This record gives sequence, structure tokens and C-alpha cells, in this order.
Amino acid sequence: EGMFIAESPKVIERALNAGYTPVAVLVEKKQIEGEAASVLARCDEIPVYTAEFDVLAQLTGFKLTRGMLCAMRRRGLPEVEKVCQNAKKVAVLENVMNPTNVGAIFRSAAALNMDAVLLTGGCSNPLYRRASRVSMGTVFQIPWTFIGEKQEDWIENGIRRLHGLGFQTAALALSDDSVSIDDKRLREEKKLAIILGTEGDGLAEQTIAECDYTVKIPMTHGVDSLNVAAASAVAFWELGR
Repeated sequence: EGMFIAESPKVIERALNAGYTPVAVLVEKKQIEGEAASVLARCDEIPVYTAEFDVLAQLTGFKLTRGMLCAMRRRGLPEVEKVCQNAKKVAVLENVMNPTNVGAIFRSAAALNMDAVLLTGGCSNPLYRRASRVSMGTVFQIPWTFIGEKQEDWIENGIRRLHGLGFQTAALALSDDSVSIDDKRLREEKKLAIILGTEGDGLAEQTIAECDYTVKIPMTHGVDSLNVAAASAVAFWELGR
């Protein structure tokens, strides 16, 4: 609740376009008339703090991407039903904890024809600074929300809830009955939820058991898995067409 930090002019601009309210800006001096200029022109009623790059890096503890941070106000999250109201293809993230992976998945979802993203309670928040930056601000462009506040909500009722919204569910996982990602039945589904699991352990066994399909990405050279962000891009490209 409260606020979040957006980093880089591109990300801040997309947040502004989505209607988020800026509170204050921290910007490198040389960027005032550089890449940050157009963003600052839209933030003329809030404080703007500035310094040289080295001072900002010492102050924040990291090197700012494009020399700009903006504190912004959070908004209430929409209900799952509203996010999925007109969606045909949705991505569901189960306990994806690395904010870099969350951001990369959002970028792929936005680029490769997903209509929305749902996250379980164990996922990193998409508005976390690193997640939104890696997403290139697409977390402000594609509809998303959490499906249950706690992981137990997802385990107990998540798949049933997706079925109730009219979605067939496809778990990305390796198992004896996995179908290939290019299986024509997947393409023929009118509404499909593509479910991706946490780093390392993958999807919970119960999630896989309750899904309508278990889907695998065919691989070579003895490789048995991809990073979840890479797998999401392959899945969204194939299933979002």
C-alpha cells in the first residue's frame, strides 16, 4: 500500500500514461534537459530533486537507469473477474519470486498477445522497482492483479476459479502425459490460461493435476528446462497467435 518507485524516463512515462500519480522525482542533472525532459514537463507541480550521477548512486545505493526515479502512488487492484472480463489468453504466475523474471514475463506477455496477467500471492509485486524497469513499463500497459491474497487461496480455489471464468488451463511442466506446445487442441481453445511455475521447483503437483493440459516445450541437446521468463516468451508466442 502507499507508494512505489518507478525507474527510468520510459517506465515513468508509461506509468503517467496509465494514470498513476507522481509524488516526487529524483533526477541526474544532465538528464533534466535530456531524456527526462518530457517527463518533467508532465510533473510540474511536484518536487524535483537533482544531483550529479555519483551523488545519486551513493544516495540510492545503485546506479540509476537513465538517471531518474519517481515516487508514485499505488492504486487499488482490480478484481480478477474484471481483469479477465474480455480476455481470451491470460498468463498465470505461480510463486514467481524473482522480480527480474516477473518483469521479463510481463514484457513478453504484452508483446506476444496475452490479454492479462494473474499472479499468486507468492509472486514478487510487478510494481517493485526492478520488476517494472525490466518490463520496460509494460506492467502499466497490460491488465493484471493477484488471484488470492495468500498462496493458500490459489491452491484451494485458483484453478476452479479460472474454470468458472470459462478458461481451459494449461500448465507448463514436464510429465509423462505432457502434450507439445504446438498441439492443435491448445490453439482451438477459445479461452486459455497459461500457468507458469516458480524458479527451480516449477508448478505445484496439485496445480498440474487440476489443469486441463500439461504442456511441454520440445528441447534438444539434453536440456530439460528453460528459465521461466524464456519459457514464457516461447509459450506466449506459440499460444498467443
